[in-house]
Amino acid sequence: MPDTSSLGDFEQLVLLAILRLDSDAYALGIRVAIEAAAARRVTRGALYSTLERLETKGYLQWHPDPNPGRRGGVPRRQFALTAPGLKALRRSVAAVTALTRGLERTLGSA
Repeated sequence: MPDTSSLGDFEQLVLLAILRLDSDAYALGIRVAIEAAAARRVTRGALYSTLERLETKGYLQWHPDPNPGRRGGVPRRQFALTAPGLKALRRSVAAVTALTRGLERTLGSA
C-alpha cells in the first residue's frame, strides 16, 4: 500500500523532473533538470536515496534502459511515475498553487 504522506519539496522536484523528461528520465538527466530549474546543487546520494524512497512509497518505478550503450553492458535505470505517484504529485502541486494564489505581488516572478 503506498504511503499517503505529503511529498517533500525535493521529492516533488524529482517527480516533476521525471514527468518532464518522460522517456529520458535517467538519474543524470533528473539531476541536471533539477539543478537547472531550481538553481540548487543535487548530490548523487540525495538523488538516489530520494528515488529509492519514492519507489518504496509506490510513487515511481524503473525499467532497465533498452539500449545499454557504453556502460559495460550495465543498463541505466529509466524512471517513470506510477498512478499513485501522479496522484500524489497532483495533490502536492494543487496545494502549492492554492497557497500561492493571490501572493504573486509579494512573491514576485521566479
